[in-house]
Amino acid sequence: MEKSPSVCEEQVYNQIYKTHAESLRNYLYYKFGDMQRAEDIVQDSFIKLWSKCSSVIFEKVTGFLYKISRNLMIDNIRSNKVALKFEKSLMPIQDNEDPYFHLRTKEFREKIEETISSLPEKQREAFLMNRIDKLTYKEIALRLEVSETAIEKRIAKALIKLKTITEIKKYSI
Repeated sequence: MEKSPSVCEEQVYNQIYKTHAESLRNYLYYKFGDMQRAEDIVQDSFIKLWSKCSSVIFEKVTGFLYKISRNLMIDNIRSNKVALKFEKSLMPIQDNEDPYFHLRTKEFREKIEETISSLPEKQREAFLMNRIDKLTYKEIALRLEVSETAIEKRIAKALIKLKTITEIKKYSI
């Protein structure tokens, strides 16, 4: 029986960073809409991984990183909620589009974002990894340590919920 590598070994840790940092950043970028914040959280996630390296099993490192980054993201959202509202209120809106068009577009975008965020965590995670990171079902299954069929079902259910929203939009225009 082969012993799995230790996350505390510098070479292993560096390889984990090279393998996962970009996809983790992309996932967080979608959620935040702010590349700098996403990069900061990726760095913080890897710092936490290093500080807990002796207790993290190598085979579970991907799940650990996504869970830590998700938790850090939630903490960051909570602490910056007021600041984000203030920033948005300062942004000037200048364009010549029909205001009604902007209202409908904004409402539709908010409804899609709300629907995605209201998806069960496993569906949302699989859906975003597929649509944002462009990972195949097989790659997602390997990262999340579940079957490819489970990933197919999660994404299909997410798409059904999103399709309902787009059908509602078609008929309301």
